[in-house]
Amino acid sequence: MNDNSYAALRGCIYTTESELKYFRECLVDALMATDIADKELQAFRKKRWAEAFNENIHLTTTEDDLHIDRKATIVFEHIIQASDVAHCMQHWLIYQKYNALLFEERYIAYLRGFAKNPPWEGWYEGEISFFDFSIIPLAEKLDRVGVFGVSYHEYLSYSQQNRKEWAAKGDRIVEELRRKVEAKYDGVVFSDTIYS
Repeated sequence: MNDNSYAALRGCIYTTESELKYFRECLVDALMATDIADKELQAFRKKRWAEAFNENIHLTTTEDDLHIDRKATIVFEHIIQASDVAHCMQHWLIYQKYNALLFEERYIAYLRGFAKNPPWEGWYEGEISFFDFSIIPLAEKLDRVGVFGVSYHEYLSYSQQNRKEWAAKGDRIVEELRRKVEAKYDGVVFSDTIYS
């Protein structure tokens, strides 16, 4: 970003030190928003969302401006989260494609010693929990604020449909994914393993 070839882009994003600082804060917030595994961070985000969208709060004009900025930041974080898991909020075929790629990536991590257990252990149940506690609540929040009109209603609908499909077919899909990755990587040796 600091390379000379990006000078015009930088000029569009920030022109002062304070704008640069604000841009950096937004960028860090965006990156941190993708960490959905940290339970404390998730609880903190839920609390902030509840406070930001509490319609019983009455604010002064100055407080209202800060409140609007806070809402915008929180919605931005949730949009970044949705981007990170967008395959779960799209058509079943897209969800399956990226779920299979993630499964394979986790299997490679297992073979390389970066994971103690193969991905099929708990994958079916994990996806159900992921839909119930992350994906669907996220889609509901984004649907509620209506930032992108009907699109977020579609994401909520696809999330719910994918959860239903996964509940019905996921156990068979996991077994099929297991067979595919085991066949694909049969005999492959990775030299950078951690666990023996």
